Amino acid sequence: MGTPGGSGALKNTEQRGTTGTGETTGRQAASSRGKAASGRSARIRQWWGRAVGSAGHERHTLLLIGKSTLAATVCWVISHDLLNAQSPAFAPFSAVLIMQVTVYQSVVQSLRYVGAVAAGVAVQAALGFLAGPDLLTFVLVAAIALTIGRWPALGAQRSQVATAAFFAFSTYSAATSNTDKVTQLGQIVLLVLIGCGVGVLVNLTVFPPMRYRSAEYGIRSLAQALCDLVSDIFPALRDGDLDQERTEQWRSRAERAEALITQARSGLQTAEESLYYNPRRLLRRHRTPGSFENYASVLEALERTLYQVASLTRSLDRWREDREDAREGTERENSNAFLACYARFLESVSAITSVLAELAEESLADQSQELCRLTNEAERHRKEVAEEAERLGLPLTDPARPYGVLVVEAIRLMEEFRYTRDVIGSQVDG
Repeated sequence: MGTPGGSGALKNTEQRGTTGTGETTGRQAASSRGKAASGRSARIRQWWGRAVGSAGHERHTLLLIGKSTLAATVCWVISHDLLNAQSPAFAPFSAVLIMQVTVYQSVVQSLRYVGAVAAGVAVQAALGFLAGPDLLTFVLVAAIALTIGRWPALGAQRSQVATAAFFAFSTYSAATSNTDKVTQLGQIVLLVLIGCGVGVLVNLTVFPPMRYRSAEYGIRSLAQALCDLVSDIFPALRDGDLDQERTEQWRSRAERAEALITQARSGLQTAEESLYYNPRRLLRRHRTPGSFENYASVLEALERTLYQVASLTRSLDRWREDREDAREGTERENSNAFLACYARFLESVSAITSVLAELAEESLADQSQELCRLTNEAERHRKEVAEEAERLGLPLTDPARPYGVLVVEAIRLMEEFRYTRDVIGSQVDG
């Protein structure tokens, strides 16, 4: 585990290293053009190396392509070679369409897709036999199918109602007898059922996706964003370097980091869904992947922590204005002393977020102990902040000054970290 602040320092170094004169940039561009082919080949080799060596995004992509190919091939053999269907592509298309990232989503989307196709075919069948395959019938079919396609229960498959109705209309118009028309329309639904059934079966039996790690990944990403931000803040506070550009950048980064909350929630939802109907959960190593309630609790605590840090950055931006008004005298000295004390507190917060950014179930026991130690240390620094503010006689109740807000934010941050520590500790003990 790296030292707190390392990410921020590295980031600043990289930014300085990429800034140079136009001549340097031109030489770098020419050099990169000359090495483009070899660089691309290296990236391709690295991509395949990651796909073979670790269960990450690359391997999941290959598995999804392979399973979709297998399902589509099986469906084509059934629909073309065995059933001799007039439109055999319906089956492989359906199989690939519902090959979702989780077995649960495959089942859900299959049910919705079959329902959408059946509704579209039923509309065409009813109007076709009543009015015949003319232009007015097509207008009515399109209007009704598009209306049904607005039904929220069909979810992402709503557009398939109209698509199925249009294909059914074309098939109905090409048929020569009523018996042939009924057979062809029924065959569309049958092929969709075959495709969905094969797709779900393949996804269920061939390396069914187990994505509970995405819950950890979402938490780590959010914690890393917090760690990077706090690790950039405390050295500036310690040195008393609060210029306008720096404080405004902190506020902007805190606001942008809120987008990670949605990503983390999505990862948690995917992790929960990956266990539904998944036979791999019965295997010994997958029986207890961790409590998703605990993951959700940690995520909620980090979400609240991010909001607290965002409020803290706004307060620091106001503090910068306040410090500019108090350039000399005792107030300036008191401000510097409080800044240094608050920097020590944020440094301890950075250490906590650094551990959360590496959260992993296999090392959770050690990380829980480390969190306990770091949380106690941060609480000690938090008390020093309150004592320093009282010793210096800072105007904590003055709403025009940020001192009181910063003390309160420190208390709230520690409440969230203590809660996170307790949740992780309960998961280890349980």
